[in-house]
Amino acid sequence: MHSSDIRSRFLAFFAKRGHVIIQSASLVTADEKGITNPTLFNTAGMQPLIPYLLGKAHPQGTRLVDSQKCVRTVDIDDVGDRTHATFFEMLGNWSLGDYFKKEAILWSYEFLTSEEGLGLNPNQLYVTVFEGDKNASKDEEVANIWKNIFTKNNIEVGGDTTKGDKGRIFYLPAKNNWWEAGDNGPCGPDSEMFYDFGNAFKGTLLTHTDFVNADDTRVVLEVWNDVFMQYEKKDGKIIRTLPKPSVDTGAGLERLAMTLQGVDNIYDTDLLKSAMDKIKELSKNWELISARIVADHIKASVFLIADGVIPSNTDRGYVLRKLIRRAVRHSDKLGMQGDIAEVVDLIQQQYASVYTNVADAQNKLRIQSVIQEEEYKFRITLAHGLKEFAKLATKDISGHDAFALFSSYGFPLELTVELSKERSIKVDITAFEVEFKKHQDLSRVGAEQKFKGGLADMQDPMVIRYHTATHLLHQALHDVLGDGVGQKGSNITAERLRFDFSWGTKMTDEQKKKVEDIVNEKIAQALPVNQVIMKKDEAEKTGARHFFGEKYGEDISIYFIGNDINSAYSKEFCGGPHVKNTSELAGPEGMPGHAGKWKFKIQKEEASSHGVRRIKAVLV
Repeated sequence: MHSSDIRSRFLAFFAKRGHVIIQSASLVTADEKGITNPTLFNTAGMQPLIPYLLGKAHPQGTRLVDSQKCVRTVDIDDVGDRTHATFFEMLGNWSLGDYFKKEAILWSYEFLTSEEGLGLNPNQLYVTVFEGDKNASKDEEVANIWKNIFTKNNIEVGGDTTKGDKGRIFYLPAKNNWWEAGDNGPCGPDSEMFYDFGNAFKGTLLTHTDFVNADDTRVVLEVWNDVFMQYEKKDGKIIRTLPKPSVDTGAGLERLAMTLQGVDNIYDTDLLKSAMDKIKELSKNWELISARIVADHIKASVFLIADGVIPSNTDRGYVLRKLIRRAVRHSDKLGMQGDIAEVVDLIQQQYASVYTNVADAQNKLRIQSVIQEEEYKFRITLAHGLKEFAKLATKDISGHDAFALFSSYGFPLELTVELSKERSIKVDITAFEVEFKKHQDLSRVGAEQKFKGGLADMQDPMVIRYHTATHLLHQALHDVLGDGVGQKGSNITAERLRFDFSWGTKMTDEQKKKVEDIVNEKIAQALPVNQVIMKKDEAEKTGARHFFGEKYGEDISIYFIGNDINSAYSKEFCGGPHVKNTSELAGPEGMPGHAGKWKFKIQKEEASSHGVRRIKAVLV
């Protein structure tokens, strides 16, 4: 069964059962979710829905289904084995305080085994259940639901596997059958479904030990997971039972494809095989693991750039840079001679109809140029870095020296570690991480100061006008370019505004014209400019734009342009000052030569630094 069929069957199956199909969220997590220590990317299907799993009403109802793009790099060293990848899709169906365990488990079974679903052999299915601990009791309710389903469908259940009997249902501890998004957020027990995809056991029952060994050796493969969000954690402790428990169920598309296409690894599924074939065609020194790393990392990079990430030395940009440079290094091992551009193009073609932003008119060439530029930069710095590494490699490498290789010569830490292993020397990774964290903090402080010091004279009427125009410009850039735009700083004088933002390519004349038209439209609409002060938690929930990672006080000032903060055109964390109405940006009535007819005009759009563009604009 082709992966596109698996995806479409899944969505149709649950749509028929009252679920609304929602679009995948961006890979980039929303900074304004109000979650403590948010991750850089959506790493699981449930992550974009956390506010709704905690009780917030979802605008599209209580039953939802989607295919969510995910990026997870915690297992990056395992990429290249049978099942690990940095980019993957999670098929998920959700009950937000609607149905609970009985319906969720029944539909999971039906989708996996029915002709309407995937048609897997139910005799090759095994399930796990939470065994209980100090946080929650043994989930016998779920075990009994499974027993009833198997019995009703004439599937042998067996005895109590915890007592040494052979059976189909296995109780496992929290590390296996408890789901949480960290120390804060919804959590609860889960039930996982495993499939004997090679039919090694011929549908027979297993002892508890036999099953655990089969899982450890990948003889059985996890194909589905039902998570029952019953509790909420805060700072690592369960603080309450959720008033409306929810269900998060679903499966990794790659693993389902592997199961249904009769292959023993995700790289031989149709999701990655075409990329693998292209890499083999381009390689002069074939090596399976390196080929898999190139296929996965390039695929992840294409999707990250499509969602607005650009290579840098901090946060999300650092992850992307690491993926691209790791792909380049392994492509060199394969003797591909810089031909990764063909792999990029192939992946864009493959997903153009599913996730349109990987290959639409706005993004296709931008994605290719970002990867090409990063490859070019890496090759230059790599040549210099190898010479510097050779000087340092006469002894163990300190964290300071490892960071210098990274920051000055573009050496990823793992490359320094790999080269050091070849020379039997050690790298102080802990000290490197301290240096890296220090660098991140300095970068953020610099960005904060650049913004806070951006107003030349807070009393000058023209400065105040340009400050408000900057807010309109910021939102208009998001409207035209997408959410990949991120404010990097601003500088405002009485003569003009200057705005720096993250973006990987030069804006087209058409894009600049659209931005100008939007800003002038908002000026002509004479929108009120309002201020509200609220607590930080509430401020973040409004969705107001602000610097990611900046430390704000408890009371937040938000300026919003529009009548109501919820429907405002623009809203940002900001201390002011601003005009009272956007009409003031058109100039004061009766002013000689103007008479309130100023227009917003972009004078120049240029590169400020790598991955950062600069706009200079005026009111004339």
